[in-house]
Amino acid sequence: MDIRNLLRDVAEGTVSVDEAVLKLKKAPFEDLGFAKLDYHRALRQGVAEVIYGAGKTSEQIVKIVNNFWKNGQKNVLITRMSEDAAKFVVKELRSDKIKITYDAMSKIGIVGEIPQSDGLGKVVVATGGTSDMPVAEEAALTAEVLGNEVVRLYDVGVAGLHRLLSHADELMSAKVVIAIAGMEGALASVIGGLVDCPVIAVPTSVGYGAAFEGLSALLSMLNSCASGVSVVNIDNGFGAGYMAHMINHMR
Repeated sequence: MDIRNLLRDVAEGTVSVDEAVLKLKKAPFEDLGFAKLDYHRALRQGVAEVIYGAGKTSEQIVKIVNNFWKNGQKNVLITRMSEDAAKFVVKELRSDKIKITYDAMSKIGIVGEIPQSDGLGKVVVATGGTSDMPVAEEAALTAEVLGNEVVRLYDVGVAGLHRLLSHADELMSAKVVIAIAGMEGALASVIGGLVDCPVIAVPTSVGYGAAFEGLSALLSMLNSCASGVSVVNIDNGFGAGYMAHMINHMR
């Protein structure tokens, strides 16, 4: 529900005060039994509720998307969605009015159109290696769905530092950089020492045994000697993309 339009309708007399009060009472959330949909999330936080697809059935995802769509949510982001669930959602919801896209690498589903970017600057997403791309695409697509211009710099890790330095212009002109790396996670510190904007470090579970499924990179990033580096959880591309959006929209 668009509360601004509702208030405008009340002011114009096309909706009565009692009707508006009833709609507002229903608006905060809807209980579907298996989920309570937060329709006021966008009003409170500026971003509508996102669906975490892992652990939900295909039928549950379809019902949640349907209810968000009917309540005026222009686009719906679904993270960690399996290919089977994506096929089911596309089959059940595809119509002339609803566009649905799915990216198998990042396991991101998008219902609706990606909006025009309206952020203050560019979000740069950089990875240490090609193996980090699934997490990077989760971050990049999240930022794009939220209305940010994203620049992707993939496979620019410290094993070949010249690859990263060849993109110095893009890095130094960014509003925020998301640095994604596994193994020893050194990329975040290197970028943190080059740029004057916030760096969001994302450790990934990429690496051999002593990487401990991302724990080594996480601890390295938490102990970064570069100022301005913050860290999200292992493989949490969504969290990094969301935080980058917030930074890029702080006017």
